[in-house]
Amino acid sequence: MEDMAARVMFYGVDYIPEEGLTYSVIPARYRRRWIFVRHYDSDGWELAAGHIEKGESAEDAAGRELTEETGAREFMLYPVATYSVEENGVKDYGQLFFAEVTEMSDHTDIAEISEVIICDWLPEDMTYPDIQPVLFRKVIGYIREKSLF
Repeated sequence: MEDMAARVMFYGVDYIPEEGLTYSVIPARYRRRWIFVRHYDSDGWELAAGHIEKGESAEDAAGRELTEETGAREFMLYPVATYSVEENGVKDYGQLFFAEVTEMSDHTDIAEISEVIICDWLPEDMTYPDIQPVLFRKVIGYIREKSLF
């Protein structure tokens, strides 16, 4: 049986599903360019993201993951939406943020992240091409709506 593409849905920013939130995803901009990371176990690029730990808010997880994965030190986090990803009959929920980064240093997650790049737009070789470009476009719409460009 052939795998179906992931289905991404968006909900209001305050929506918390009964199942809870699993992930925080943080498209981040630094000096008007976008930050992407590559994990050691992947050939593709990703947005900063990670699991929400037990007892941690989605916003706290977003700040922690952004700092660990990209080296962002000073930033503003903007909650954009709750989202779900349905893939192979399994649905997980997460919180989507936008981060405007004003100060960077080296990333600290050296066990997981092999490389950090700063680009004008999405790299072609994304690890999750059915999911992360959709989340990225949602953030672009949010930035335009809020006049954050």
